[in-house]
Amino acid sequence: MRYVMKQKVFSWADDYTIRTETGEDAFLVDGKAFSLGKQLSFQDMQGNQLAFIKQKVLSWGPTYEIYRAGDHYATIHKDFTFLQCHFSVHVDGRGDLDAEGDLSDHEYVLTRDGQAAASISKAWFQWSDTYGVDIADGEDAVLILATTVVIDLACHGDRR
Repeated sequence: MRYVMKQKVFSWADDYTIRTETGEDAFLVDGKAFSLGKQLSFQDMQGNQLAFIKQKVLSWGPTYEIYRAGDHYATIHKDFTFLQCHFSVHVDGRGDLDAEGDLSDHEYVLTRDGQAAASISKAWFQWSDTYGVDIADGEDAVLILATTVVIDLACHGDRR
């Protein structure tokens, strides 16, 4: 399935709209404006929270945790590398993911056990950060899209 994730230009916090490739609204990400560290609610179109993304404030390098139904679900950590961005995604009770970016920080491939789980592509020359996200069949769309949000926050968050 392919999604298009777009950051809202005029908002106090990091807010995103996620649509299907046919243009139907699928998800909203509502960032908290005044919080210690980034905190975002990942919601369906009815406003039901599907996941909660929270930045760990005291950690070595950007680290975010994802909670589902109040329980810890995954930890995403930006690894220290020289030429390419790399993220480790530890998923509780399921195989971990690796996200590796290119030199421009615009293209990412997420893999699980060496198999492609998703590809993420950031659009060039847009008013707001815009991503195309292709998710392989059988993968957790909410987890992949939340990981895309974290990649944007960690790599492009200070450019607002």
